[in-house]
Amino acid sequence: MIIRVVVLILIMVVLWIAVSRFKIVPGRFQGAVEYVLGVPRKMADELLGERDGRRFLPLLTTIFLLVLGSNFTGIIPPANIASTALIGLPLILAVVSYVTFIYAGLRRHGLRFFKNSLFPAGVPKPFYIIVTPIEFISTFVIRPVTLTLRLMMNMLVGHLLLVLFFVATSFFLFEMDGAWKGLSALTLGIGFAWTAFEVLVAILQAYVFTILTALYIQLALADEH
Repeated sequence: MIIRVVVLILIMVVLWIAVSRFKIVPGRFQGAVEYVLGVPRKMADELLGERDGRRFLPLLTTIFLLVLGSNFTGIIPPANIASTALIGLPLILAVVSYVTFIYAGLRRHGLRFFKNSLFPAGVPKPFYIIVTPIEFISTFVIRPVTLTLRLMMNMLVGHLLLVLFFVATSFFLFEMDGAWKGLSALTLGIGFAWTAFEVLVAILQAYVFTILTALYIQLALADEH
């Protein structure tokens, strides 16, 4: 919980500094912040359009920055664990995404949102006995579950592998004799290589979670609903 609070404070401080020193010709720091903020903005514009994108951009930006910052704590000493590797934060973000998806559909289409989601147009009526349960499970059950587990498990597995490599390094170096000590260099090298890979995973998972949220909102707003 301390790590989560620290990440949130750091995000707020970085954004406050960037805004307070805003210039028409950006420097490196402002340029980097604008580049990061441009990622969810591009998602919103491409998937939701200008009008709806503007409405949901604050949510998408918050999710992207929070997931990205929380993921990076897994490779930053002395934190050494991504707070997204515990189910609490991914679950809350998935619930927020899910509630926004339902809200967007109801706001745009009313109760027809549920009707058209569960009873897709063009399907012969006798087939609804099969299609409707599948649509219910895939749309209203699986989506929040997969959002939660995809983020949590990717960050948790990466954390466990880093622990394995560095514990193995300590074991070979301090507990083994002779040529076995040489394996410590191998496991240490793999550990650093995997740390670099975790940087890519941290960015990718933040991107995937945010773009899936935007995609679900787009599906809720689509005309066929």
